[in-house]
Amino acid sequence: MATETATATTWAIDPTHSEVQFKVKHLMVSTVTGLFSQYEGQLETHGDDFTDAKISFSADVASISTGNEQRDGHLKSADFFDVEKFPKLTFSSTSVTKTGDDTYNVVGDLTMHGVTKPVTLKVEYGGQMQDFYGQTKAGFELTGTLKRKEFGLVWDGVTEAGGVVVSDDVKLVMNIQVTKQA
Repeated sequence: MATETATATTWAIDPTHSEVQFKVKHLMVSTVTGLFSQYEGQLETHGDDFTDAKISFSADVASISTGNEQRDGHLKSADFFDVEKFPKLTFSSTSVTKTGDDTYNVVGDLTMHGVTKPVTLKVEYGGQMQDFYGQTKAGFELTGTLKRKEFGLVWDGVTEAGGVVVSDDVKLVMNIQVTKQA
């Protein structure tokens, strides 16, 4: 066991080459895309395979952006994320399962709006490459879906015709590049 600890490798998210997005149906006919611009995270692995990865991630909820200031303000309010009380969302992996040559399922605990629930993310590994500065980079695309109401984001609006304003389903799409730490 001591040998494994000595060979642990830490990878840190490179925010310059990463993006953390979500997609939500509006009026059930179109999709609104948003993102978090302030986040951090890391993976800890043993060896060249990411199956044993321990993943941690956090995002500053106040950095949410959908391209519309009024909507962003509403999302930051007590109707949704309530950033005054819950400024961060966090994820901590509990298991990683290899499902194919370059695919994984990552299960972990997502804490958002003061509620922690397990979520499963599908991960596609894009490979590794050295950059111009000799740093080893690895890339991943993560996708998943969660129910916002399970995390206490329960605001609902209904149109006069009875249509739902915001879907309960939230799609997550993250393209993450990590840098191997020395």
